Amino acid sequence: MTLLEFSGTLESSLSKVNINHKTDIQSTDMKTMTCKQLGGACDTEFHANSFEEMAELSKKHGMEMFQQGDKNHLEAMNEMEALMKTPDSMKIWFETKRKEFDALPETK
Repeated sequence: MTLLEFSGTLESSLSKVNINHKTDIQSTDMKTMTCKQLGGACDTEFHANSFEEMAELSKKHGMEMFQQGDKNHLEAMNEMEALMKTPDSMKIWFETKRKEFDALPETK
């Protein structure tokens, strides 16, 4: 799978699970998740105010790791690709990650 194909598949899956959920709560505090927490392969930390922003940071990191040919990240992407083949599984995965994000403490 090429980077462009993976990106397109991810975009398609994100749109199917309504990743653009909005909240009325605005905060300047951020939450932190790692690449591994988001289905990736390393301990790189992402800091974001919203789950949508967190997903974008994770996607960008994944694209960078794909371009570098990082074996561990490529394996994680293959697992995500398999998950994306079943819309219900992908939706449940995103809902679970969103709840995990929402439960995190805010950091300053």
